[in-house]
Amino acid sequence: MKLELRSQVTSTSVSEDFLGADWPDSLDLGPATVLTGVDQGKYPHGNSLLVQGTHHNVLIDPSLTVAERGLSFAVDHVLLSHVHEDHLPGLSRLSDVPVHCHEADAIGLASLDGLMAMYGMPADADSEFRQEVLNDFYYAPRPDVSTFSDTTVFDLGGVEIEVVHTPGHTRGHCVFVIPQARTAYLGDIDLSGFGPYYFDEWSSLGEFERSIERCRSLDADHFVTFHHKWVISGRENFLAMLEDFADVIVRRELSMLDFLKQPRLVAECAAHRFVYRPHVEMKFVDHVELRSAQIHLGRMVEDGRVELMANGKFRSI
Repeated sequence: MKLELRSQVTSTSVSEDFLGADWPDSLDLGPATVLTGVDQGKYPHGNSLLVQGTHHNVLIDPSLTVAERGLSFAVDHVLLSHVHEDHLPGLSRLSDVPVHCHEADAIGLASLDGLMAMYGMPADADSEFRQEVLNDFYYAPRPDVSTFSDTTVFDLGGVEIEVVHTPGHTRGHCVFVIPQARTAYLGDIDLSGFGPYYFDEWSSLGEFERSIERCRSLDADHFVTFHHKWVISGRENFLAMLEDFADVIVRRELSMLDFLKQPRLVAECAAHRFVYRPHVEMKFVDHVELRSAQIHLGRMVEDGRVELMANGKFRSI
């Protein structure tokens, strides 16, 4: 489906002087410009993408860096790869600009309760994180959000943005391909050594794996991540990094199978930490480790690699 975005006037191109002053680390990819976040997008910051056509300027994932620096150029529309706290802060600077996300993630913009439901945190962590989302990420509901679906194409005037639905991190996570820039914006398929993040209520390990497979066929030369890796140029480099990213899941399950040579409870698997290193101390670590243990144990019981014993413990077969 091809959509022509609405605007009252034709946008002017963004001056390189403006980008140079506000975004000294920006990267020009033709009709797409990477607005490099603090520390190349290290959380809580991220790397936003400005896409310019003859009729519209579109900003993808307005980061915390956007919120803090502001914008000295016009933005006609905002596209979101998905609805998570760190991809929204710049909306605080763009309250009158139309915003678009995949239909499956729209609940997160409708209300704070909707966003928190996507995470599914335990009550104590939920209460604390709500305040962080409001105070540190400037969250404000956008019930006026417009939605799109897989294969939607946005026409900016001589430049197009193609939607590739890649669920797993969230139900509505999407990759955006800009053919005229030979660029794919990967959102939180971030190719980090940490690996895929699929531990929220609205996440899915199986869908994330299928989305990784879909990404192998992306037709681009430049690949932009919101966090960590920034810009990967060269398809072979991208495919190698994508393979390493996917292998984190494989290595995690192999480590769990080795650990389960002795029967273990779910709580023991969570305490062993197959996701975070022992020194990491953040309020949500225990919750993530428990979710990870439940997800992987459930899958490995189902496919016959692990058995659930009568005493409630699990062991590898």
